[in-house]
Amino acid sequence: MRNRQAEAVEQLTDRELLLNVYLTQVILVLLASIMSLFLFQDFGFFADLIHFTWTEIIVLGGGTAFLVIGIDLILMKTLPEEMLDDGGINERIFSRLSISHIFFLCAIISFSEELLFRGVIQTSFGLVLSSLLFAIIHVRYLSKPVLFSSVVVISFLIGVLYEVTDNLMTTIIAHFLIDFVMACLIKQKARM
Repeated sequence: MRNRQAEAVEQLTDRELLLNVYLTQVILVLLASIMSLFLFQDFGFFADLIHFTWTEIIVLGGGTAFLVIGIDLILMKTLPEEMLDDGGINERIFSRLSISHIFFLCAIISFSEELLFRGVIQTSFGLVLSSLLFAIIHVRYLSKPVLFSSVVVISFLIGVLYEVTDNLMTTIIAHFLIDFVMACLIKQKARM
């Protein structure tokens, strides 16, 4: 039985699919902003969460990203492809984009998702809820146990990184590196 979301996605053109990705990110930023109005005294709160401690960002954020990428590569080499198939959505999105467009899109995604899930939800409601909600919004993975488990673990890992550093920039960079490297690998695989 085919996944309804996969069937709906097949009806979209590549441009419409990409537009939906951007629209989703706008919605996440708006949601983070609205929630912040109720949960925090002012938006200055975010300035306290974003600081450029380069050692922290490079060593902890980069190290976390490359750990996740390494584990993903091992899974890709050892598991059957159908266990890691998201219905071809990531391939459709990233295989046709230029590297600069992938860079831009991954930057937008990492910023908006980390702003909402670490900056607002984790700060206000804790690691467990933010990590589970993060995994659940990746709805296309719900029917794929390996992918869903992977997203849950990655979310918890990035959440722990935020707990340790109290620096949203570190989690944004980690998230960005994971998404960007994996998207570039998808693009490269599609060329072969």
